[in-house]
Amino acid sequence: MAAYQTKQRRILLAFLADHPDESLSAADIARALDGRSVSVSAVYRNLAALEEEGKVRRITRSGSRETLYQYTDTEDCRSHLHLLCKSCGSTYHMNQEDAAALIEMLSRREQFAVDTTETVLYGTCEACQIRERMKKNHEKNNT
Repeated sequence: MAAYQTKQRRILLAFLADHPDESLSAADIARALDGRSVSVSAVYRNLAALEEEGKVRRITRSGSRETLYQYTDTEDCRSHLHLLCKSCGSTYHMNQEDAAALIEMLSRREQFAVDTTETVLYGTCEACQIRERMKKNHEKNNT
């Protein structure tokens, strides 16, 4: 059954579609939509419904209680594995060839079928790795 399309829901969906690779909190989304006739309660209510419909993915960053949401209702998202940085919260699509090789290997060696619509690999992105190395070098040089 199709969800009822209120003006607030259409505005929220348009915003999420414009930010498909971002992991955003409900508060971030509400702030971004402030002044566009979308109430905070409508953001929370619609995010819950969109999650049930499989159009957004709820993410909890490691070491944090903050809940983030990522729009996944695009063909690009449904067909890719996702990489989520535990440091900055950025989400990336895994290179399609590498993902296919990983999925094939898991299928062959582990007899395991990966659901790409639900798969998120957690780790640390290159930018955060560099920042962490620079921080460690700075601390090492100042001791």
